[in-house]
Amino acid sequence: MKDHIIEHDKTTIPNNTTNIAGVQSVCVYCGSGPGTNPEYAKAARTLGTGLAKSGIELIYGGGGMGLMGEVARSTLAGGGKVTGIIPDFLSEREHMLRDVQELIVTGDMHERKRLMFERSDAFVALPGGIGTLEELVEQLTWSQLGQHRKPIVLANINGFWDPFIELLRHMRAQQFIRDGIDVSFTVVTSADIIVPAVIAGCAATDSSPPDEATLAKF
Repeated sequence: MKDHIIEHDKTTIPNNTTNIAGVQSVCVYCGSGPGTNPEYAKAARTLGTGLAKSGIELIYGGGGMGLMGEVARSTLAGGGKVTGIIPDFLSEREHMLRDVQELIVTGDMHERKRLMFERSDAFVALPGGIGTLEELVEQLTWSQLGQHRKPIVLANINGFWDPFIELLRHMRAQQFIRDGIDVSFTVVTSADIIVPAVIAGCAATDSSPPDEATLAKF
């Protein structure tokens, strides 16, 4: 899977990368809870600070709890812009954060996810639960099907996503992920290089439409 998963550490992507790609916004998927490891919340805060410092707008699920609240409040504290997109039925359950510059309340999850996709130049997955996993896999699927070329960065904090990465390797070994059909994303293990990895991914992205030969493989 190494030809489909690009793994980076602090030595391969410097954390002072400038926003040469002109990245305007990044969608962050993450848990509405804090998790058991304090490093998860720390990573969320580091990411929010990094987004604000780079002038990149945060697009996220609109909640004020857990990692969602941490990344949003840290972005705001750094002077950054935050757009929260949340379905009406979750507004109370996830303590909708009203302090953001733009808050969009949708009718359902499908509208929420569509708007998050349309408004974002790239995607980041911090640790989270089933919802985070579902959103991540959806973007990986759309990318695999040639529907978008936006970078996807997996923040593998303290090895949280190791089982998922291993599952993808198992799928490839069993030939459910076939040769020539990439599942492309970048894995970082340190929160301070998430933003540089996003910027590098956007700079390297080819915006040309998917070719017919790739789509014909499905």
